[in-house]
Amino acid sequence: MEIKQLKAFIAIAEEKTFTAGAKRVNVTQAAVSMQIRQLEEEIGLPLFTRTPRRVILTEAGELLLERARRILREHDSALAELAEVAGAEHGRLRIGSASAMFATAQLPQILEKLKERFPNAEISVSSGTSKLLVEKILHGEMDIAFVSLPIETQNVQTELLYGDEVVAIAHPSHPNSKDKIISAAALAGESLILGEEGGNTRRMIDDFFNAANLKPNIVMELSRQEAINKMVENNMGVGIASAKSALPAVKEGKIVSWWIEGAEIKWNLGLARLRGGYFSPIAREFTEICRDNFAEREREFAASGRQSGK
Repeated sequence: MEIKQLKAFIAIAEEKTFTAGAKRVNVTQAAVSMQIRQLEEEIGLPLFTRTPRRVILTEAGELLLERARRILREHDSALAELAEVAGAEHGRLRIGSASAMFATAQLPQILEKLKERFPNAEISVSSGTSKLLVEKILHGEMDIAFVSLPIETQNVQTELLYGDEVVAIAHPSHPNSKDKIISAAALAGESLILGEEGGNTRRMIDDFFNAANLKPNIVMELSRQEAINKMVENNMGVGIASAKSALPAVKEGKIVSWWIEGAEIKWNLGLARLRGGYFSPIAREFTEICRDNFAEREREFAASGRQSGK
C-alpha cells in the first residue's frame, strides 16, 4: 500500500464518487481509478461497489477506512516531527474556525505574532461548523480548530479559551425594549434570527425550546453572528448572541439585549486538537498566543463593564 493510494481511497470513500475524490486529491479521475485498482489487486478484494450515482464501501472497504486514516495521521505526524530538524522557524499549521466573528476580529493579530516566531511556516485557515471541523481533525485534515464547546468526541481534546452567557437581542424600537428579561414563550413567538444548524450554540437553543415544549418562530438561519446582529440592527427580527459580543452595539444604542428566563445557555469557545496526536512547536506557540489574546480580551471586557457601571 502506498500513501497516495490510501489518500485516494479515503477521498473517494468520503466524497462518494471517483470524480469528487480525484478533485480532492488534485489528480485526474483516470489516475485515481488506477490507484484504487492497484490497491484492490494488492488486497485481493473489492473496496467499492459502483452504482450509477455514487460508490458504496464494501465490507473490506469499511475495515480499511479507519486503518487508512490512522496510517495517514501517523504519516503526517512523522513528517511534522522530521520538519522540526529544519529549524524552529519552519512548520505547518492547518487552522479551522467555527466563529466568523473571532476570525475577523482576533485571528489576524494572532497569526501576525505567530509569523514573527515562524516566518517560514505554512499556515492555512478554513471555516466551518464545529461538527465539520472536528471531523476534519479526526480525519487528519486539520491540526487545530476554534470550536463551540462542549465537544463530546473521545479522540478530540479541547481547551476553553472564552466563555459567555447567551442573550436575546432586539431593535431599540421593540415594544419591550425597556425590559431586562424575556420569557421562553415570548421569545419563541418572536421572529427569530438564529445561527445555522450544526453548531453547538444552535443545538443548545433548540434543546432549550424543546424542553419548554415550544416551537420557535424561526424566520432566518445565518452562518455568521455578524449577519445576525446586522439583521437585528435593521429591525428584521430578534436574534441570539453572546452577551459580551453584543455589549458594544448595546452601548451604542443600536440594539437592546434581554436575559432569557430559565435559560442556562453558555457560549464557550475553545481550541480542539487530536487527543494523543503530535503537538508540534508551531501548534504549541499558536496555543500560547491564543491564551494570551483571550486573557487580554477578558481584561478589556472587565474594564468596559466597570466603566459602564459608573
